[in-house]
Amino acid sequence: MDGLISFFASQHAIRAEYLLERQGFVVCLVPGPKELSPNCGVALRFEYARRTEALAVLDSQHVRVDGVHFFRPRTDSWAGGVNNPHRP
Repeated sequence: MDGLISFFASQHAIRAEYLLERQGFVVCLVPGPKELSPNCGVALRFEYARRTEALAVLDSQHVRVDGVHFFRPRTDSWAGGVNNPHRP
């Protein structure tokens, strides 16, 4: 799952999960990365290639979406600190 849908409120994220699962999407609620959206603490991982179809389902049910992002979390040893020896 390489897509992430951010929302304005957590109830939209929960409703989106329910609606998309009923339509056969593979989805997973995750903590929302603050760098993508400061609005809601919950986001929905999904298959980015199916974004048009997913957004049509959500739009038809009036689920308010903040944004759709191509997103892959970092899996290396990056820690992000100024004194991090792994930082380039």
